[in-house]
Amino acid sequence: MTTTTATTDPRTGSPAGPRSLLNQPRAVWAVAFACVIAFMGIGLVDPILKPIADQLDASPSQVSLLFTSYMAVMGVAMLVTGVVSSRIGAKRTLLLGLALIIVFAGLAGLSGSVGEIVGFRAGWGLGNALFIATALSTIVVSARGSTAQAIILFEAALGLGIAAGPLLGGALGSISWRAPFLGVSVLMLVALVATAVLLPATPSTGTRTSLADPIRALRHPGLLTIALTALFYNMGFFTLLAFTPFPLDMTAQQVGLVFFGWGILLAVSSVWLAPRLQRRFGAVPTVLGSLALFALDFVAMAVWTDSKTVLVVGVVVAGAFLGVNNTVITEAVMGAAPVERPVASAAYSFVRFSGGAVAPFAAGKLGEDLSVHAPFWMGAGVVVVAMVVLAVGARHLRGEHLPDALSEAEGQAVAVGDLD
Repeated sequence: MTTTTATTDPRTGSPAGPRSLLNQPRAVWAVAFACVIAFMGIGLVDPILKPIADQLDASPSQVSLLFTSYMAVMGVAMLVTGVVSSRIGAKRTLLLGLALIIVFAGLAGLSGSVGEIVGFRAGWGLGNALFIATALSTIVVSARGSTAQAIILFEAALGLGIAAGPLLGGALGSISWRAPFLGVSVLMLVALVATAVLLPATPSTGTRTSLADPIRALRHPGLLTIALTALFYNMGFFTLLAFTPFPLDMTAQQVGLVFFGWGILLAVSSVWLAPRLQRRFGAVPTVLGSLALFALDFVAMAVWTDSKTVLVVGVVVAGAFLGVNNTVITEAVMGAAPVERPVASAAYSFVRFSGGAVAPFAAGKLGEDLSVHAPFWMGAGVVVVAMVVLAVGARHLRGEHLPDALSEAEGQAVAVGDLD
C-alpha cells in the first residue's frame, strides 16, 4: 500500500512529499546511479581472476592482490574523505573520486603485467573511497524520507552494482580480460557527467574535520564494536569473492553469472529482508543470525569444495546473509557514537576495509600452500570471530545514541512496503 500523506522535510521545512522510497529528487538518483557503477568495481574482477592468472602467468595469491591493493588504499583513504569534502564540498569530492576511477580503471585495462594492474587498482581504490564515503552522506542529506530509507536506497545501489559487476566482467571478460576495466572507465564517465549536471553545487561546510577525528571516534565502544564486527565478516566476504573463482574453474561468463545471482540476492535482502528482520528481532539478533548462517555456508563449501554445485549454491545464498548484514550494520553505525555521520562512516569504513585487504591474499596463500579447502575454513573462522565480537560488545550498542537510530529504522522501514 502506498502512503500518500505529505510530511515536512526537517532540513528545509518544505513538504517532503509521499513517504515512498522511490520519490526522490533527481540529484539523489544521479548519485545512486554513480554508486551502482562505482560498486561494480568490487565484483568486476571476479570472472577475470583466472583468465588474468592464466594469461599473465600469475598465481592465485598474486592475482588476489587486485583486491588487496584496492581495499587497502580505500580503507586508509576513508580517513581523508571528510577532510577533503569539508574543504571543497561534497559535489567536487564526488567528481574528483569519479575522475580518479575513470583514469585508473582505464590504465588497468592497458596494463601489461599483474604488478601494473595491482598498482592501478590502488589508485582506483583512492577514487572509490572519495566517492563512496561522500555519496552515502550526500544521499542521506538529500533524500526524502527517513535516514533508514536513504540508507536502504544506498544499500540497494550497492547491491545492484555488486550484482552487475560480475555480469559485466563476465560478458566483457569473454572478449578480453582488459575489456571489463575499459568498460568501467567508460561507464564512470557517464556517471561523472550525470553527477555534474544533476547534483546541485555543494559548498564546503563550515566545520572542517581533521585526520584524527575518525580515529578518535573509534574510542566510542559502540562504534568500535560495530567496526570490528564488520572487519571480520568482511574477511569472510572477500574470501568468498577472491578465492571461489579458482575452485569453480569455469569460464569468465559462467563465473559472472554465478556472482550475478549472488549480487541480486544481496540487493533484494538489503532492501526487503533486512528491514523486516530488524523490525521483528532487533539489530543485534538479526546480525548474529545472519553471521551464523554465513559461517555454516562456509563450512559446507569447505567440506564439499570439490562439488561445483555446492560452491555455486554457497556463493549465491551468501548474498542474502551479506545483504542483511550490510544494511543493518550501516544503519547502526549512524547512531553508534555521538559524532557527525561522515566521521562515523569514515572510521567504520577504515576498519572494515582492512579485512577486505587482508583476506584475499591470505586465502590465496592458504589455497596454494595448504589445500583448496583451507580458505573456506578460514572464512568460517573469521565470521565466527565476528559473532563473538558482536556478542561481547552488544551491551555498548544499547547506549543513548543507538536506540534513536534503530527505532527510526524500525519505524520507517515499513515504508519499503510502498514498493510491494
